[in-house]
Amino acid sequence: YCFIQAAEVASQVNSWVEKVTSGLIKEILPPGSVDHTTRLVLGNALYFKGAWTEKFDASKTKDGEFHLLDGKSVQAPFMSTSKKQYILSYDNLKVLKLPYQQGGDKRQFSMYILLPEAQDGLWSLAEKLNSEPEFLEKHIPTRQVTVGQFKLPKFKISFGFEASDLLKSLGLHLPFSSEADLTEMVDSPEGKNLFVSSVFHKSFVEVNEEGTEAAAATAAVITLRSAPIAEDFVADHPFLFLIQEDMTGVVLFVGHVVNPLLAA
Repeated sequence: YCFIQAAEVASQVNSWVEKVTSGLIKEILPPGSVDHTTRLVLGNALYFKGAWTEKFDASKTKDGEFHLLDGKSVQAPFMSTSKKQYILSYDNLKVLKLPYQQGGDKRQFSMYILLPEAQDGLWSLAEKLNSEPEFLEKHIPTRQVTVGQFKLPKFKISFGFEASDLLKSLGLHLPFSSEADLTEMVDSPEGKNLFVSSVFHKSFVEVNEEGTEAAAATAAVITLRSAPIAEDFVADHPFLFLIQEDMTGVVLFVGHVVNPLLAA
């Protein structure tokens, strides 16, 4: 490619990503990521939009204090409800399940909020989630309980990074080496000479009273605590969230909220 052709290819890929994610992700390939040495761009995109089974009343959304990891706090909009919720409480963790309305098939999606008891407990919880594959499955709330104080911040998150170093650190080396054989993907003799140089990933998640809108694109021992009469769930400090298809256990999105006011 010449420079103009390379820029045109990047523009076409970015336009495709913007279209299939309904405008949530406008650019997956940053400037300069495609040049005259580029021979192949592999693109993948995922778009998810779900409405809560029980939507939150927007008139009950009020500003409140959200405590940050550095000890400071910010004022953020918190959704609230008095309706029963799927909540499980443990000694150092609370788990909230927010089901989405079912679509035209048998799939059932839910968002899970994993709230550490400690205001600075996010990273130890994340480490536990990463090291124990069945952690979420063991802590899924299965029944609704009466809620006392309930506060969940609205949040919007956009995150992107170049993932090749991360994938290599996880043991995926072959696609990035000159020994990579992509002939099964490329119907051309040149397939033997191709290898992956970069993997760009970007994701977007927004949670509000109506539900969740999310998109992602890629180019290239806790003891159960007895439940009180009314269960509080106050997510006023950093927490983890996941979107999962409950029939299969497949996790579509996972992330953490350290400041609900940060959109990026």
